[in-house]
Amino acid sequence: MAKDPVRVLVTGAAGQIGYALVPMIARGVMLGADQPVILHMLDIPPAAEALNGVKMELVDAAFPLLKGVVATTDAVEACTGVNVAVMVGGFPRKEGMERKDVMSKNVSIYKSQASALEKHAAPNCKVLVVANPANTNALILKEFAPSIPEKNITCLTRLDHNRALGQISERLSVQVSDVKNVIIWGNHSSSQYPDVNHATVSTPAGDKPVRELVADDAWLNGEFISTVQQRGAAIIKARKLSSALSAASSACDHIRDWVLGTPEGTFVSMGVYSDGSYNVPAGLIYSFPVTCKNGEWSIVQGLPIDEFSRKKLDLTAEELSEEKALAYSCLA
Repeated sequence: MAKDPVRVLVTGAAGQIGYALVPMIARGVMLGADQPVILHMLDIPPAAEALNGVKMELVDAAFPLLKGVVATTDAVEACTGVNVAVMVGGFPRKEGMERKDVMSKNVSIYKSQASALEKHAAPNCKVLVVANPANTNALILKEFAPSIPEKNITCLTRLDHNRALGQISERLSVQVSDVKNVIIWGNHSSSQYPDVNHATVSTPAGDKPVRELVADDAWLNGEFISTVQQRGAAIIKARKLSSALSAASSACDHIRDWVLGTPEGTFVSMGVYSDGSYNVPAGLIYSFPVTCKNGEWSIVQGLPIDEFSRKKLDLTAEELSEEKALAYSCLA
């Protein structure tokens, strides 16, 4: 039996990440090679013509799984009936702007998109926020879409997770697919904590701890962490544009694992609503290690946290609490 199509919303769809993301979704990278999709693409009125160009290209690519395309500048039309929403649109920080200015622009964007999703999305719609500040944008969305279950509102830290896998793979000259269970804790910002204390590499002699194989704690506790934290800035410096294909690919990984499940024995990083696990304040959207099964994520419990890690977990939680306060002050 052919499956019913899933409606997937991409906001900011005419932008760089959107342009990389929509063909991946249309090819089955996000939801599987047997899952038909209908793409809903939203952008702002000044981007309407470019958005229509993207729609033309989707038609021209003749994707077998793509059963329809909605391209619009109207949030209600874009959100109607969607099962998955990938929120890529946001207001980027421009030179000379204060953090509060950026925050207040994004608060108003996410407040209005939240109400469109709340009223018009399919029940049990899964939401992934990509636009920065991703964790706090997701929190605002949660506030203004109270009927969407809090467990269905997440933000993207899989890009950071994949960056950490990539750094370990390069350092050890192993396949990236043989590295697993790195963790990104906290905020999708330079305060995040990339943690390899539970990560392993698959070798002919079985799984071996990353820390043991790298055998260089100074690198793992120093340069490795800062490289992952600053990778976005390094890409902007190199490309003169921000990460797009890696962000799009990671968004597909995030949704695919959430919907289809994580492999046995593997955990991934997702920004989710904190329940107080690992003494992280409840009520923040914070990146944790999770496993997914039957369309639901669960925080991996009981991992030992050393003193070095504890400080890093607390530092990024403090930054998120400050961002939350700033966002609420913009609302006021």
